[in-house]
Amino acid sequence: MMIERRTLLLGAAAFGALPAPVRAQAQQTIRLGVISDMSGAFADLSGPNSVLAVRQAVQDAASLGLKVEVVAADHQNKPDLAANIARQWFDRDGIDAVVDVPASSAALAVNGVVREKNKAFLASSPGTSELTGAQCSPNTVQWTYDTWMLANSTARATVREGGDSWFFVTADYAFGHSMEAEGGRIIAAEGGRVLGSARFPFPGTTDFSAFLLRAQASRAKVIGLAFGGTDMANAVKQANEFGLQKRGQRLAALMLFISEVHSMGLEAAKGLVCSESFYWDVNDRTRALTQRLKRNFNAPPPTMVQAGCYGVTLHYLKAVADLGVAAAKASGAAAVARMKAMPCDDDAFGSGTIRADGRKLHPAYLLEVKAPSESKGPWDYYKVLQTVPGEQAFRPMADGGCPLI
Repeated sequence: MMIERRTLLLGAAAFGALPAPVRAQAQQTIRLGVISDMSGAFADLSGPNSVLAVRQAVQDAASLGLKVEVVAADHQNKPDLAANIARQWFDRDGIDAVVDVPASSAALAVNGVVREKNKAFLASSPGTSELTGAQCSPNTVQWTYDTWMLANSTARATVREGGDSWFFVTADYAFGHSMEAEGGRIIAAEGGRVLGSARFPFPGTTDFSAFLLRAQASRAKVIGLAFGGTDMANAVKQANEFGLQKRGQRLAALMLFISEVHSMGLEAAKGLVCSESFYWDVNDRTRALTQRLKRNFNAPPPTMVQAGCYGVTLHYLKAVADLGVAAAKASGAAAVARMKAMPCDDDAFGSGTIRADGRKLHPAYLLEVKAPSESKGPWDYYKVLQTVPGEQAFRPMADGGCPLI
């Protein structure tokens, strides 16, 4: 298990309209623990650069006068390890909030520990909509995206363009199951059909040929890829080798990250349609954040998960300053309640709000991967097809089954 520590004392540099510091709170330390995948399938979309995004948020919150320590650990995408790390941090190391946690199964495990210990869970990587549904918690904020948003945007648009028969290739764990179910619901609602699915073991699968050949044999118009990380890059490359798209079957990436496009290359990824809540080149604020990360940490343009780590950490620190460090450390639920009560605004996502079920609302973008001839430079990979307001992009709160509502 990789553990890394950094302590940052925030000074007096200004950053936007932040809450006034609480007197004498600089003598107390807020401890943030980033649990991520540092070397596995999700390392590029989260991993070490999620930690850098958290540190950038700490730097950008300089005027708050807080003393913040950032600790990082590798959970290896294992739910039991993730839960054990969180429990150890809370019981022994005084961690106040856990950030990130890729792999939905790991996130659900951490979610339970956080609630038991009355800490805060600042979820960026996990996509399962259960975090704002049946397993919603007063201690958790789900910031960046979820399976409902991804399926609602990508599947709906694809069916409306004529892709009315689908076959899913799905990662066999909580996130993949949720993505397939949400996608199937949207497809049926739009008058389409799901002809079948093939589930592959996660983690550890590198050869997707058997699953792709089953999708090919189904003769579905669309092959829905319900997974992400390096698995996505491998599967798309293999699909191109089989010539699936040349034979008339379309690939729909229900979750795609810019890091995966970078790994595949535009020639392999061109034409893929996906949904994200952050793209580095959307506006001046997203470009400014990207430049700060490059200047301070030599980091590449952030994925939406890494941008989410930045946004949720910054907002948490604002809430801590507004509530008071002692109160925030005493109750993670109180800190999360203050996060919900305060309007959100940051350079990654702009303005937004957090609902009572813990769902952060901000716009979602329907994106298409550019052809090599359309790209004007490094990381110029997407064109924006649609911008969906947050209130429409995410599942209505009444439909989620959150017991807090």
